Amino acid sequence: MRLEVLPVLGLGDITEGDDLAALIAMAAPWLRDGDVLVVTSKIVSKAEGRMVDVPVDGPEREVARSEILAGETARPVARRGATRIVQTHHGFVMASAGIDASNVDRSRLVLLPKDPDASARGLRAAIREQHGADVVVIISDTMGRPWRNGLTDVALGVAGMPAVRDHRGEVDPYGNRMSITQMAVVDELAGAGELVKGKCDQVPVAVIRGYLYGADPDDGDGAAALVRDAAQDLFSLGTAEARAEGLRAAATLGESTGTHGRRVAGPDEPAGTGDLAAVNRAIGTVAGVITPGTVFTPVSDERVRARLAGATPAVPSDATAMVDCWPPGPPDSAAFIRFGADLHRLRAALAAEGLDSTLLLAPAEGVGATLVVTPPPGPAVLPA
Repeated sequence: MRLEVLPVLGLGDITEGDDLAALIAMAAPWLRDGDVLVVTSKIVSKAEGRMVDVPVDGPEREVARSEILAGETARPVARRGATRIVQTHHGFVMASAGIDASNVDRSRLVLLPKDPDASARGLRAAIREQHGADVVVIISDTMGRPWRNGLTDVALGVAGMPAVRDHRGEVDPYGNRMSITQMAVVDELAGAGELVKGKCDQVPVAVIRGYLYGADPDDGDGAAALVRDAAQDLFSLGTAEARAEGLRAAATLGESTGTHGRRVAGPDEPAGTGDLAAVNRAIGTVAGVITPGTVFTPVSDERVRARLAGATPAVPSDATAMVDCWPPGPPDSAAFIRFGADLHRLRAALAAEGLDSTLLLAPAEGVGATLVVTPPPGPAVLPA
């Protein structure tokens, strides 16, 4: 396979109502069947009139931009300082809902196309009709990636080829059958097109030649196939949502019960070895917020642990750590209320470390309590 990535030059500035297909056909009379046309979403938005007027500066501009962002947002995902990561009504997760102020008059902002797949289908049909070439059309935009610096272009819309190349069921040269590999080829092609388009060169269209011998007769399912369903997305919660979910989990934290599916310490593994560090981290987490005088002490002496376990049949057989808990004195009703709140803080902190805990109250003559720490039920099974 030999690939060529070719810029389409001379398009000029695009304005509302412009016939993109005619302009591209005029600028690239060398288009032929099977070419992949990568079109920057911004010129599609301009031609479709997806622009809004805003003040050129001052606080009024930021207020207007915030209102526009709210209208383009289906769900906030994360924020840090002035940066907002949101999910758009298309399902894309991106900074500022893709709203762009570059390469446009300062008094205007450019929004994403309303339906990028429909835009790709319309442009493909018009180029076929006006130019006689059956091409693939990819509508692209620039995005960041989680855990990676830098930006890359990805596909927002596509017509004429599948968005994903599915390798599941194929066998590699070593005889391994692939079960999860699905390549987002339209994103790869969008990124390749950006290499000749650039951001300041006013080259909004590129052609990739050699990847396909011909476009599919049908437009296909579009780039909407790339939007991961929330039920399958391990990272669907934004930071604010994840924090709220964690607080709800802490508020409804139940007692650990039973030992079904739990890991049992091996014969050569001292009790508490695996989880003692996590217990100490949890105690450190709450150290600055518990009531002065409340004491949490991990039980590291095996003889003490054995005595506590022997005196309390409720201790699970797979307990891996214990924490002695003592309320602030003098022991009165107010002290016990504060002690109960402190115990719940510690149990929430243990849960954040992935540890279950069971509260064992002291005998009637005592005033303290013991937290018995156990590993959580067996590992979660993730969908393929």
